[in-house]
Amino acid sequence: MLVANSTHLVGIYFPNHKHGPKLPRDWELNPGHPILRQTGEEIQEYLDGKRTSFSVPISFEGTGFQQEIWRQIARIPFGQTISYSELARRANAPKAVRAAGAATGRNPLSIIVPCHRVVGKNGSMTGFAGGLDRKKSLLKIEGR
Repeated sequence: MLVANSTHLVGIYFPNHKHGPKLPRDWELNPGHPILRQTGEEIQEYLDGKRTSFSVPISFEGTGFQQEIWRQIARIPFGQTISYSELARRANAPKAVRAAGAATGRNPLSIIVPCHRVVGKNGSMTGFAGGLDRKKSLLKIEGR
């Protein structure tokens, strides 16, 4: 499910997403929304192996720490992975590995803010709000 406001993509959620959105009562389905259409096209190109980065405008809300974690995740290059401890270090909170993991799990923009690129310290597949099978599939698309 893609969620946008009038100018930005604000959410990407898989079926059975662990931390899905609480939709407001005035929520409306609008598949013709330009941001949603652009997002759909870019994600399809990514899944087809034709795109390595995204240009859709994004916006996310969260605590200052969450936002810093998501900014650091967004900087992980296509086809590369980092550990949660490295993510915490990059966010200037090297002792906050568990908090970095929790913030990663709350990432509202999966795929575009590529939290699937964050793995366990030994390279193990740990945690992904969309499920570990999806995480593995996304990394496979990126040649990992």
